[in-house]
Amino acid sequence: MTETHQRSISPKTGEWRDLNRYYWPWALIAPMLPLISVGIVFGLQWWAPGVSQVAWWSGPLFLYVVVPIADRIVVPFDENPPEDLVESLEADFWYRGCVYAYIPMQFFGIGLSSHLLTADDLSWLGLENGLSLASKIGVALTIGLVGGIGINTAHELGHKKVEYEQWLSRIVLAQSFYGHFYVEHNRGHHVRVATPEDPASSRLGETLWQFYPRSVLGGFRSGWALERDRLHRTGKRTFSFSNANLTAWLMSLALWGALVGVFGVELLPFLVLQAVYGISLLEAVNYLEHYGLLRRTKENGRYERCTPEHSWNSDYAVSDIFLYHLQRHSDHHANPTRRYQVLRSMPESPQLPAGYAPLILVSYFPFLWRALMDKRVVAHYDGDLRRSNIQPAKREKYLAKYPAPTR
Repeated sequence: MTETHQRSISPKTGEWRDLNRYYWPWALIAPMLPLISVGIVFGLQWWAPGVSQVAWWSGPLFLYVVVPIADRIVVPFDENPPEDLVESLEADFWYRGCVYAYIPMQFFGIGLSSHLLTADDLSWLGLENGLSLASKIGVALTIGLVGGIGINTAHELGHKKVEYEQWLSRIVLAQSFYGHFYVEHNRGHHVRVATPEDPASSRLGETLWQFYPRSVLGGFRSGWALERDRLHRTGKRTFSFSNANLTAWLMSLALWGALVGVFGVELLPFLVLQAVYGISLLEAVNYLEHYGLLRRTKENGRYERCTPEHSWNSDYAVSDIFLYHLQRHSDHHANPTRRYQVLRSMPESPQLPAGYAPLILVSYFPFLWRALMDKRVVAHYDGDLRRSNIQPAKREKYLAKYPAPTR
């Protein structure tokens, strides 16, 4: 029994208790960042107006500075709930409510940010001429972070069997104009994960900047093909309201159209910027989750079943709180309909050296990423990289650098 598991046992009753129960609402800090930025600027406007403008960049500062530091301070959390309590934990509305609450906060933040980006007079904040271009970019990236984490909220909801939660998932995706993720992730990525055919599984030696276009374009093509084929099998037209991709994109058009209608066409470039940034964060997380991992091909030509060894996990607590246990990725692939509060940390899974937040920053620099992760892929496969998913153009180079051990 691990130290964290021992701490989960109540010394008074001897019963298991969920140590994370009252930490999950901390995830709602993310959608509150635009409002937090306003509060900081308002509080500092009289004695440090120049310094206060940094607050408009609260999203990137939160992701790249605050969370990585907090991850190193807070003890990693590898606690798993007892199996006999899984059903009651899944039925507890508290956990579901923590996810649902993200949605109104997200859309409030979009509205507030749209006002900040387009207002000519923000005298109530001590800014008579509105925001500078640098501050506007900071606001756009901050709301983009909200949208990027919102894609993860949509991910949690989209895997569930409850129909209204599936609709909520597509509503959340409207901000980032990435509604096809609902189709491609559930019916594409989860089927092809850790194979060369999966655009969302990164390859050993593939940089993040090579992965981005392959994943974005490949995911779009896959999502469209999957939905087209599903509709054809049921005798329905591709271009109809039965197409989940089209209905999701229409939600984005409606949201963006309403925002531009209210706040003006000058908002449009910032809507594009925030969407691109939010999508980039999702794809950076995709890059981390399966880097270099490969399912073996069986004698019948099919891939083996996805197991815990095909996902990188991380028990760093703070990143995990803000992503609803997404870092327990192996159990998510094994049980995609499980709600986040009962996902398990699996010791047999390969482990990342940090939480997702700091690793996103590292992944921007390929030489740092390779220095950090390539050796872990080699160790995971006991030195035999023939078993890994290697970038085709670099396959010979890697196999020469890391020759397979003789048996």
